[in-house]
Amino acid sequence: MLDSSLNLGQLLTAVYETVMMTFVSLAFASVFGLLIGILLYCTQSGGLFPNRLFNRIADMVVNVLRAIPFLILLILLIPLTRAIVGTMLGAQAALPPLIAASTPFFARMCVIAFQEVDKGTIEASKSMGASNGQIIWKVLLPEAMPAIVSGIAVTGISLVGYTAMAGAIGAGGLGNLAYMYGFARRNDAVLYTSTVIIVLIVFAIQWIGDAIVKKIDKR
Repeated sequence: MLDSSLNLGQLLTAVYETVMMTFVSLAFASVFGLLIGILLYCTQSGGLFPNRLFNRIADMVVNVLRAIPFLILLILLIPLTRAIVGTMLGAQAALPPLIAASTPFFARMCVIAFQEVDKGTIEASKSMGASNGQIIWKVLLPEAMPAIVSGIAVTGISLVGYTAMAGAIGAGGLGNLAYMYGFARRNDAVLYTSTVIIVLIVFAIQWIGDAIVKKIDKR
């Protein structure tokens, strides 16, 4: 027999956990990913301060982390998660693997954004005596900002999907609610309501990202 009941308090808690996991992870990934992206771009051949060895090592680490499926990364980081959080269950325990998965993804998007900046603008800044720091903060970042914001939105959307996968193995949130109380207990009301809310969160992130890009893109 199908169970069609829906616990509003349980649903609101799951929404809060999903939003918390998504945006806390996104905040950390945006900061760490941006810094790594700047280092990758500036240390590459022809960059502001090229360093072949550092660039290759950092690039390899980013590629390896991006290549590991999230569920496997979640399992591999259980010892680290326990050391940081004290448990492997719950929304807070999902934060370390979520950050680890999204940071290299966003870092790569930052590198792509920086590569789209007109090199002539950078060379002109150099010829005017601008330091590397000034070029990064006053030329590179402002010029690449629309693409960076778009990358943040894409990363946020990916994180919503990651939270759903993490929830299926005990991390809480809408993914946990949909699987444990919807699918496993054959409760269609919980399953479909959770799915619709996840889709709405994704649409909201995309809408906010597009709105900010339109506002700051002066091209």
